[in-house]
Amino acid sequence: MKTPAILWRNYINLVRIEESFRTLKSDLSLRPIHHQLDRRIEAHIMISFLAYCLHITLEKYNKRTATGLSARSVLERLGEIQMLDVHIPATDGRELRMKRYTKPEKIHLLLLDQLGFTLPDQAPPEIHRPTPVVETF
Repeated sequence: MKTPAILWRNYINLVRIEESFRTLKSDLSLRPIHHQLDRRIEAHIMISFLAYCLHITLEKYNKRTATGLSARSVLERLGEIQMLDVHIPATDGRELRMKRYTKPEKIHLLLLDQLGFTLPDQAPPEIHRPTPVVETF
């Protein structure tokens, strides 16, 4: 016979597990993907697990810094910062490539500061020569 305390602990564990699956499905958008190879299935599970760990870590940061936001809210807000690949052709056939993120708004900067995060520096531009086209028949 299980005591009420053990039953309650088991119930709370069940609630946490169900919440984990809801997080994987909704917040992280990890839907079932039907793989054919065992190594791809294992890789999908590993990536899903790592994403979940990062989600939980973000929840812990939120609690520590008392942002009052859920991890979902933080991800939605920071998801407004876009990453862009800019390609500018040069007159000599080369191409200037730059990876850039959009300028964060004040709300983003405040949230990043409150969490103790900083955005990385913008990557320097790169100049690329065009790749030769190889025709196959």
